[in-house]
Amino acid sequence: MSTLFTKIINGEIPGRFVWKDDDVVAFLTIAPITQGHTLVVPREEVDSWTDATPELLGKVMDVAQKIGRVQEATFDAKRVGVLMEGFEINHLHVHVWPAYSMADFEVHNVDHHPDPAVMDATAVKFRAALRNAGHEAFVPVD
Repeated sequence: MSTLFTKIINGEIPGRFVWKDDDVVAFLTIAPITQGHTLVVPREEVDSWTDATPELLGKVMDVAQKIGRVQEATFDAKRVGVLMEGFEINHLHVHVWPAYSMADFEVHNVDHHPDPAVMDATAVKFRAALRNAGHEAFVPVD
């Protein structure tokens, strides 16, 4: 049975993608901690990061780092948070989000009802920033 993330990757469920390559995708989460909060997900259905091959985990973390660097610049963040937990969806994914203080690491502070227009604008802004950072080959068309 496909995971929720596989359904998003396959276009069965909409997603605000900011990165797509042969192995990994990244899209804005529907419950952001801060503006720009992105999930980095392998296309392969792997339950936990401890189940991933070193190569796949390395690719996921490489994309997460690239996403984080652009988040720092785009959203003027002091730090970038990274989290792998996997309790809600059994498909390896890395949360990457701009952080401005320790309060931004409180995962219970997520916005469960973000404004769709703000989310769309954030996706457009972030895609443009990723292109400007030299990642245009991996950034989907708006």
